[in-house]
Order: sequence, then C-alpha cells, then structure tokens
Amino acid sequence: MPRNAQLTTATFAELLAATHRTAVHLEMRDVYAVGDEAEDFETFLRTGVPNLDPGRSFWPQWMPLVTDAVARGVVMRRARIVSEPVTDYIRYEHAITPLNLQAGEDVRWLPRRLTSDIALPGNDFWLLDDEVVQFHHFTGTGDWAANGKERTTNPAAVALCHTAFKTVWDRAIPHEKYAVQATE
Repeated sequence: MPRNAQLTTATFAELLAATHRTAVHLEMRDVYAVGDEAEDFETFLRTGVPNLDPGRSFWPQWMPLVTDAVARGVVMRRARIVSEPVTDYIRYEHAITPLNLQAGEDVRWLPRRLTSDIALPGNDFWLLDDEVVQFHHFTGTGDWAANGKERTTNPAAVALCHTAFKTVWDRAIPHEKYAVQATE
C-alpha cells in the first residue's frame, strides 16, 4: 500500500490497485445526492425501473476497478446500514446493486435497528487490506462535502473500522435475501 505522501496524492483507483487482500466499504446514510447518480435516480423515481446498463453513469469507471481487484484475489465487500422502511434512495440503491454483484462485490444490508450496540465510526469508509482507511464526508443533503475524502493509517482508526465492518457484516443480510420496504 502507498505510504505517507503517496497516501494523500494517490487516487482511489491507485489505492485499490495496490490492495492485495481485502477492500471493504461501509455505507451508513439513508440518502446520497452525488452528481453522477442524479439522472439515473430521477429516472428511477419517475419510472420505478433501475438503469442496469453497465455502460452508463459511473459504472464504466467503477466496474473495471472491481473486476481487476477481484481477478487479483482481492475480496471486495460492501455493507449498507439502512433505516426501515427504506428511503427512495435506498430502494434505488438496492435496485442497482446487481451491477455491484456483477462486477464482483459481495453486498449485504443491515437494518439500523440492529446496530445499536455496534461502535461505528462517524462516516462511511473504505478499509483496504486492514491498513488504509478512506473516510467519506458528505453534506447534510448527501452530496460530497468540500473535503469529501480523508485517508489515514492511524492504528486506532483502522481497528475501529475493521471491528465495525466485521460486526456489521456478520449480522447483515445478503443482497439476494434482503427485501426493501418502501416508505409509505
């Protein structure tokens, strides 16, 4: 893994390319409003149909990163903590998750009511090879904050993220078994 100066200047793609064993991602928000999903999300809200074309939106950049990492033997897992009934955004996210699975990620969902006794970091994160944490910072409306990413190799942060993800993962429901409940 890149160290020190490389850690702050490397792209996420470069960090993932340097990953050898595991890349885990914990998402904890009920709404994201990042620009590269806006058009597909609006269409989903209007039609109820997800865009599962891997050639659209952010997928052409993401899928090769994942397939390359998985081909090198990296285990990629994503866990999502969600409130129930779920928001429209989580319904959308659940509907497009087959593309994550197609790329090689394993995805699980954990209802927020089952997390009360888990020590969770304050932000979503990626943990790479149990060495590097990339925290994600969002605005209150779910868009990227001005300083949207923060990376650290601090042992306490790595340990917190490792334990939080493992606990969430062990309790979470595999994607194919998790049925979203829409808001009323």
